[in-house]
Amino acid sequence: MTIKILLPVDGSACSLRAVDHLLAHAAWFAEVPEVHLLHVHPPIPIGRVQAHIGKETLHGYYLEEGQASLLDAQKKLDAAARFHTTHIHVGQPAEVIAHVATELGCDLIIMGTHGQSALAGVLTGSVATRVLHLAPCPVLLVK
Repeated sequence: MTIKILLPVDGSACSLRAVDHLLAHAAWFAEVPEVHLLHVHPPIPIGRVQAHIGKETLHGYYLEEGQASLLDAQKKLDAAARFHTTHIHVGQPAEVIAHVATELGCDLIIMGTHGQSALAGVLTGSVATRVLHLAPCPVLLVK
């Protein structure tokens, strides 16, 4: 049985450390894991904006931003000859990460943290903290 790993990335150094961690510890897995890269763009408050820019323009923006945020992670995985599938979604990041992990039947989520203390994470509502509570599978946080 192939293990499925979800790697949420936002283009930050923190999320790229999670990619590096997976690559450095590939020997942990008996078989080559199925890797899913995910970028979640928080929704832009639409209000009257949509009347001026249109749905297709907004969708194009989300797609372009998502592809840019995934690019460095894709390059790292490609350089290591690790096949991966990319996903771009719009929504509240923690909720979307948990939903996609459930939908894909992921066995593990590996994600970087921005190094906040546990208390700061609770007070600011960090994505990693929310994912820990919502995820249907184990979550490996990379500092």
